[in-house]
This record gives sequence, C-alpha cells and structure tokens, in this order.
Amino acid sequence: MMCIKQIFSRTHHLKVGQVLEAAFTSSRCFHGEQQVSRESSALPIIHHSRYVCDLPPNHRFPMGKFPRVLHFLIKDQVITEEQVWVPEIASKELLSCVHTEEYLNDFFIGKINEQEQRRTGFPWSEGIVRRCRYETGGTVLAAEVALQRGLACSTAGGTHHAFPSYGSGYCLLNDLAVAAKYLMGVSSHKRKILIVDLDVHQGDGTAFIFKEEPCVFTFSVHCGKNFPLRKQQSDLDISLDDGMEDKEYLSTVETHLPLLLETFRPDLVLYDAGVDPHWEDELGRLRLTDQGLYQRDLYVMKTVVSRGVPVAAVIGGGYSRDNDKLALRHSILHRAATQVWRDCGM
Repeated sequence: MMCIKQIFSRTHHLKVGQVLEAAFTSSRCFHGEQQVSRESSALPIIHHSRYVCDLPPNHRFPMGKFPRVLHFLIKDQVITEEQVWVPEIASKELLSCVHTEEYLNDFFIGKINEQEQRRTGFPWSEGIVRRCRYETGGTVLAAEVALQRGLACSTAGGTHHAFPSYGSGYCLLNDLAVAAKYLMGVSSHKRKILIVDLDVHQGDGTAFIFKEEPCVFTFSVHCGKNFPLRKQQSDLDISLDDGMEDKEYLSTVETHLPLLLETFRPDLVLYDAGVDPHWEDELGRLRLTDQGLYQRDLYVMKTVVSRGVPVAAVIGGGYSRDNDKLALRHSILHRAATQVWRDCGM
C-alpha cells in the first residue's frame, strides 16, 4: 500500500477524500447492516437504534443521550438520514482480539457478580450486552469508513476504561481497542494507529491494552484529580489541573498533537471527543465551554485530516441529568466534523 505522503506529493489537485479513497479502498465488506451509497459526498455518521438499553430508574448513566444526538443533528439540518451508516453487532470473535475468552463468556451469559457490577456501574442484562456489542461495532465501522472516506463519526463509543478481563467505569467492552486491533490485523502491513483521547478521564484500559504495542500510540489529556484513581501509563499522558479553561486547554492540545503526527506518522487516528471537560459536566472538574469544545474538535480533526490521515471519532463521556442538553453538547463533534468535511473539500 502506498503511503499517503507519497500520494499527496503526486496528486495535489485531488481533494482529501479522493486521496484517502485511492489509498484505502478495498474489496472487503464493511461491518455494517446498511451502507450509504459509495457515491454519497456527505460526512458518514455511524448510528444504531440499539445503542441504548433499559436501566433502573434514576440510574446515573445518561443512556437516553444516544438517540437524541442523532435527533438533534437531523432536526438542526446538520446531517440527513441518508448519511447514516448502521453497524453490525460485534461478534465474539471480533471482541476476542482484545478481551479474554473467560470474560466474554461470563459477560455474554451474565456470570457477573455484584462486586464486578459495582465496578462497571451497570447491573447486568441481556440488553446491556447487546448495546455494548452494537456500540463497539459502530466504532469498528467508523474506523473502516474513515479509512475509505477520510473522516467518520459515531454517535456513541469511547469506552476506554474496559480492560481485557473486566469492565470498569461504565465501560464493558473497549471499542477503541477492538477497532485498533482489528484494523491492524486486516491490512497488508500492520497499520500504525494513534488514539487521541480527550475525555476528561484517563483512558486507562486502552493504555494498559497497548502498553507493549509499538504500532499503537495512546495520547491522553485528562484531569489529574479525577477517575480513575490509579492511572495507567499511556504513551503520552497530559495531566491537567482542576478548573482549566478553554484557552489553556486548547494550547495544551496544540502543543502536542502536531509533533505526534510528525514523529509517529499514524495511518489512522481514533479520536475520543468526550464532552466531560465541559464546565457543566457532573463528573468533569474542568471548565471548557461549548465554544471551547467546538474549537478543540475542529482543531484536532482538521489538523489530522489536512495531513492526509483519516480520523474516526467517537463521542466519549458526558454526564448530565438533562439528556437533551447533553446530546446537544455531544453533537458539537459532528457539527465540527461537518465543517472540517467542507473546509477540506472531502
């Protein structure tokens, strides 16, 4: 496979999306139930109606946000229904590239004790298993589509606290790790993948999974005095003080991202765009505004895409009792991605 830099050097007249499609189109099928026409010129959005499941009344996790993200994107005419790709459910075989056989067997049948359920924050149910598998399938599909189109966004994903043999912190399957491992394994050469994790909590599960994998670079910018109490070691951890605001936060990201792209030279970026750094987030401790989140997402995606590197983005964490307000906050990612898609001529 020809590298993107070589293609750009000979095809300056092509749009970014055309270049990426030339580099990454393959004959294999996507992990999708329904696919948008390959002639579609709009930003791919990955969504499934089964990204949700029932939880006990007054449960703290905002499960209702996922369908509302898509609702507001369509209502505000940011996207159309024709842009939506529907993922397949992630198979046990796919998940086993990251998770242990024992954990998957126990998780699938509900052999999860009370202590393990407290660690994840979820009571076990067939519904939670199904939604996590669809969510992971959505991130894998977003990554596959990004390799062809240059940019794709899911309306879920970012479950970075899940470890190979257990779940933690509302994360039961590590979708980012599964997508990275799968895409490394199916390419003619072992793809290099940069995981940019800007959720307010460190991506400890992802860091642990790839601690000895040279083809995956984990970059986490997180609040130091926040969950998890015991941090893992990412390839690059940036620990932030409580109360950091837009300007200093954006400066921190701008200081590190271009250098990582130049030195690591990834074939794909997986971007966790958690909105829990927002000043109103219930579990955050930072003080970013809506505009700060928009500028962050715009900067990350444009910086990566303009270098000819595809991006698959997931929504990450965000916590509020007001699902509509939270869903609108998560939709900042897709609004910024739509702007990048236009600006970069994709």
